[in-house]
Amino acid sequence: MSSDSSHPLVVAITGASGVVYGIRTLQVLRQYPEVETHLILTTGARLTITQECDISLDEVRALADVEHAPTNVGASVASGSFPARGMLVAPCSVKSLSAIANSYADNLVARAADVMLKERRPLVLLFRETPLHAGHIRLMADATASGATVMPPVPAFYHRPRTIDDVIDQTVGRMLDQVGIDAELFERWQGPRRSTGAPATEAPKSLNS
Repeated sequence: MSSDSSHPLVVAITGASGVVYGIRTLQVLRQYPEVETHLILTTGARLTITQECDISLDEVRALADVEHAPTNVGASVASGSFPARGMLVAPCSVKSLSAIANSYADNLVARAADVMLKERRPLVLLFRETPLHAGHIRLMADATASGATVMPPVPAFYHRPRTIDDVIDQTVGRMLDQVGIDAELFERWQGPRRSTGAPATEAPKSLNS
């Protein structure tokens, strides 16, 4: 972990599908008590959690050290003097991406993200949308030009995931890498495997036909 490992980390969960990424991130960070987590849970995120997850809103809130209302633009994380190590927006909706890319800080997610950019701190946007039109691509380019890392949750398969949790953990692990936390959630690429003469997992039937 980096020298600012004791600095708080902001985690925002917005209303896009894939709220499990933000929730899993908070669960993993519970293993790092030295990293204080500040949660921003949007109204859309609360609705999506009830639709996609078995975990309750109260249980999600309890995973964070501090929670801020999304309307509280005067919260600690809205100031550059707050010593945050970075911010993760997981998942990041199109609306949130648009607000961040255009510096339209009318809520705490956009304001805190804008602070990260102006202070040159890591800002990771787990943009969750597909297919993309030209407007989406322009927004991603604008956010990137301002210093954000746009990181769609694209799964890797070289580590041969066996469960959905394996897929989620690989993305969460790569996202935490961006803020200097090696959570050891997945097998890292070490070069091509040696052939053992038999596949480690059964190939999908569509590939065998």
